[in-house]
Amino acid sequence: MTLTDVDRVCEIRVHGWQHAYRGLLPQSYLDALSVAEDAVRRRARFGEGGGAGVVNLVAEQAGRVVGWAAHGAYRDGEVLTADAELYAIYVDTEWLGRGVGRALLQESARRAAALGYSRMYLWVLKGNATARRFYERAGFHADGAEAPFEVEGVAVPEVRHFGHLRR
Repeated sequence: MTLTDVDRVCEIRVHGWQHAYRGLLPQSYLDALSVAEDAVRRRARFGEGGGAGVVNLVAEQAGRVVGWAAHGAYRDGEVLTADAELYAIYVDTEWLGRGVGRALLQESARRAAALGYSRMYLWVLKGNATARRFYERAGFHADGAEAPFEVEGVAVPEVRHFGHLRR
């Protein structure tokens, strides 16, 4: 990912939230998400190096960014561990079901393995059955860990999945 990709990545991310989390998060929250505000935050982070050890990947089709993934060390609170974590993966809604997400997940896992990680964790909303099936088909499985998450007073817990990485 380059700085010139930030606006498109934010567009994909915000529209991804609005699509994937419809019915899971309050609609007022989703409607209030702003591509422009997300881009300001992401550009600032990018200018600071994007976060220590964060790898941002984009998928392109015909020169246009159609997906984005980010991974790095697993965060246990504020502590980075010896495992990897998939922080985010979003695909342009027009490209869903075409293998873009699978390719981004595979490349994130490949790069994490190349850096010496043997496991990758990710968090997904407990009620997001579509995403959970996607990760399970890719070899990631819920390990029983849950984390509370609340949006506008609505509880939307997350569950942790993990997968073993091949070197």
